[in-house]
Amino acid sequence: RRSSHNRLLIQTQISPDLLTVCSGHLSSMKFTVESIVLVVLACIAPQGAMSFSAISPGTAATSFGTSPSAESKSRTQRIMEKTSTTGQTGGAGGSSTYDAFLRAEANWERLKLSKEQNRNDFVFLDDNQVDAFVTSDGAQGNPAAWAKLREQQGKALDYDIAICGGTLGIFFATALAIKNPKLRIVVLEAGKLRGREQEWNISMDELEELLKLGVLTQEDIDAVITTEFPACRSGFKNREVTPLQGGYFTNGEIGYETTTANVLNLGVSPSMLLERVKQRFVAELNGAVKEMTRLQGVVSSDAMGAALDLGNGENGDHPNILTTSVVLDCMGNASPISRQQRAGMKPDGVCAVVGSCASGFDPETNLIGDIIYTNTEIQDKGNGSKLQYFWEAFPVNIGRNGKEPGSSPTKTTYMFTYMDANEMRPSLETLMEDYWDLLPAYQPSISDPEADLEVHRVLFAYFPTFRDSPLKPKWNRLLAVGDASGIQSPLSFGGFGALTRHLDRISTAVSEAVEKGLLSKEDLGDINAYTPSLSVAWMFQKAMSVRVGQNVDPKFVNRLLATNFEIMNEMGLRTMMPFLQDVIRVDGLAGSLARAFVADPTFLPQIVAHVGLPTLADWLGHVSMMTLYTGLHGAVSPVLTPFVDRMDDSPREQFKWRRRMEAWKFGSGSDYILPEEN
Repeated sequence: RRSSHNRLLIQTQISPDLLTVCSGHLSSMKFTVESIVLVVLACIAPQGAMSFSAISPGTAATSFGTSPSAESKSRTQRIMEKTSTTGQTGGAGGSSTYDAFLRAEANWERLKLSKEQNRNDFVFLDDNQVDAFVTSDGAQGNPAAWAKLREQQGKALDYDIAICGGTLGIFFATALAIKNPKLRIVVLEAGKLRGREQEWNISMDELEELLKLGVLTQEDIDAVITTEFPACRSGFKNREVTPLQGGYFTNGEIGYETTTANVLNLGVSPSMLLERVKQRFVAELNGAVKEMTRLQGVVSSDAMGAALDLGNGENGDHPNILTTSVVLDCMGNASPISRQQRAGMKPDGVCAVVGSCASGFDPETNLIGDIIYTNTEIQDKGNGSKLQYFWEAFPVNIGRNGKEPGSSPTKTTYMFTYMDANEMRPSLETLMEDYWDLLPAYQPSISDPEADLEVHRVLFAYFPTFRDSPLKPKWNRLLAVGDASGIQSPLSFGGFGALTRHLDRISTAVSEAVEKGLLSKEDLGDINAYTPSLSVAWMFQKAMSVRVGQNVDPKFVNRLLATNFEIMNEMGLRTMMPFLQDVIRVDGLAGSLARAFVADPTFLPQIVAHVGLPTLADWLGHVSMMTLYTGLHGAVSPVLTPFVDRMDDSPREQFKWRRRMEAWKFGSGSDYILPEEN
C-alpha cells in the first residue's frame, strides 16, 4: 500500500510460515516487483521476525538492513528524531517518537483498509477479527480466572471496583472513593501512571467541578496551572488576514473572527495533576494502584463476579488473577474491550490531529489562544479526498509564576481535520507534511519550521468515533466510561473536559449500582443512556467534512462557520460559551439556526445537499428528542425527585428513575451552568 509520498509502507513481522498462508491467495492479489522482493527476502530469512518501514520503491533489496540517509528522510522524520524522547506516556498524545508515529500510521492504514464485516469472517491482509478479550462463556478465557472465581464464590472478592486505564481512571477512582469510603478500589495501568509533559488546556469552571467533588483542592489547582491567558480566538477565513474586521459578507467573503474570554485559557501540567490525584487516592483514601500491569483479558459471571487476567506474575511462574464486582473500562478509544464489542464496525467519523510544541515564535504574538481557526479553503488531496484544515494554538508558560503574556516564545499548535476512514483518505504523514508547509502562513513570525523552531514534541493522533455512543455494555459487570464509551464530543474529542462534566454523574451512579448489586448489563446500561445532545453534535462534524468524491464549493465550510459564529457571538456568552465547551442546548441552537437562515437564506439548499436528506432527517429527530428532554428535565424531574427518593423498597426502580432523570438533564445540556452576561 503506497502512501501519497510513494513509499511502500510495510510494518509487520514475517516468518517462513507466511509462504504457506500466501499460497492460497496469490491468485487474487496483485504484487509489485518490490513487494515480491520483500516477501522472498522474508521467506528465505532465518527463523525470527524482520521489520520493514518506509522503504522506497526500487530500493527494497539494496535498502534491506540499512538505515536511510539524511537526504532520504522526510522532514517529519528529521524533526522527530531531533526531539527529546523523555516523558513518554500512554494515551492520546503521550508518545511522540518517530517509531510511535510509524505505528500510528500503520494502524491508520489498517483502519482505512478494513471493511464492515462479521468478525468471524477472515479476509487475507484485511483481517478485522478481534480476539475474545472479554467472555462470559465458562469454556473460554483463562481457566485460572474461572477457577479463582469459583474458589471465591460466596466469599469477598479481591475488590469492589477495578478500573482499567489510569490516566483518566484515577479521577474516577478518587471520586468513587470520596463518595463511598467503604468501596475497595484498584486502578490498573499498563505502564507508569504519569501524565504527559505537554499541557492539557481547560477552563476554570471545568477544574472547579473537580474541586466541588473533592478530587482536587484549591492548593492543587493553583499548583498544576502553569499557563493562563485571557481569551481564545475563533476564526474562519478563506485566506489569512489578521486582524480581520467585519462579517463574512461585509469584508468581501474573507471570513470572520472573534475572541471569547475564559474558555480553554488555562494550561495544566498533566504530570503534576495526576501525581497529586494519585497520592490523594492512595495515601488519603486507601486506594490501590497497580502500575506496569497490562490487562490480558476479562471473564464475567453474573453469579460470581468478574476476574481480570493480568498475565503470569512477576516471575512468570503463576497466573496473576484479580477478582472484582465490577470493571470500569477507562482505556480510551483504543480499548480492547470496546474494540471487541464494536468488532467489524468502521467508525462513523474520524478527527485526525497533528501538531507540535515548539519554541521560536515571536513572544508578542503569544498573547491569546486559538480554539478553532481556518485560513484556507477546502483542500483537494487527490483520489477524490477533500479536507478542511482547522488550527488550534495555545501559549505555553505565560500568565503564572510572574511570566507575563508576551514573554514566552513557546506555544503548542495543532492542525486537525474531520473525515471518515475511507481508504482514499491521505496518510498521517501527508497531514504532518501539510502541517509543516502551512504553519508559516498561520504563524508568520516563522518562515521555515525546521530551521526556525526548537521542537520539543511532535503530536499526532486520530480519534475514531461512533454514532452509537455512549456505548452500552454487552457483558454483565463491565461498563465503559470516558473515551472508551464515546461520551466525548465528536467535535473537540476533549476527553478531559468530558470527564469533568460527567464525573459526578457516573461516579454517583456506579457507587449506587455496586451498593445495591445492580451490575447486570441492563442496569449498567442505564448509566450510558441515550444522549440526544451528543447525537446532535454529529451533524456539525458531518457539515465540516467532505465525503470522498463529493463536489463542494471550496468556501463551504468557512461560509457556514463564519456566519454561525458571527450570529452566536451577537447572541452573547450564554450561546457561545456552551458551544465552545462541547455542550449543545436547545435555546442556543434554535436561536442561532433561525438567525442564520435570515442572514443567509440562499445557503440552506447547499447545506441540505452537503449533508444529505437522510442525515438531516436523523438529526432533526435528535433535536426533537433534545427538546423533549429539556422539557422533561425542567417540568417533570422536580416533581418526580421527592417520590424517587422515597422508593427505598424498590432499589432497581429507584436506580432506573434516577438514571432517567440524569439522562434528561445531561441529554438536553441542562447540566451546563450558563454564564452571566457582563
